[in-house]
Amino acid sequence: MSVRTYDPKQVIITVGGIPMSGFADGTFLTVDRDDDQWAKVTGADGTSTRIKSNNRSGSMTLTLKQSSPSNDVLSGFANIDELTNAGVVPILIKDLSGNSLYFSATGWVKKYPSSEFGKDLANRDWVLDLVDLDVFVGSNGVNV
Repeated sequence: MSVRTYDPKQVIITVGGIPMSGFADGTFLTVDRDDDQWAKVTGADGTSTRIKSNNRSGSMTLTLKQSSPSNDVLSGFANIDELTNAGVVPILIKDLSGNSLYFSATGWVKKYPSSEFGKDLANRDWVLDLVDLDVFVGSNGVNV
């Protein structure tokens, strides 16, 4: 009997070649394509046609702890982009304990996250837009 293992510490996220760290507890990353791969149109006679979407753009939301040094990195990219339009960077996400892989050669910070301050440590949700997002949703490794 085999057991599959997922280790969240083995999810590597790089933005502009810089590894991200200081992820929030719970869900710390979501990656989505903007459109469905296919649309279906069914006529009055019941025949269906599928229509391929060639839109491969998407987005990712990275949730960091308020104390994460990656907030500084993402703020730097957002500031550079706002001032010089030069904040477009490659994005790579790889699950080293499995086979999932996401890559976009063209990504940028969509906007600064909402910020809250209080007695407890808060999270920062960074949304990045991605162009030509390559996606492979894989399984996790087997430990025997």
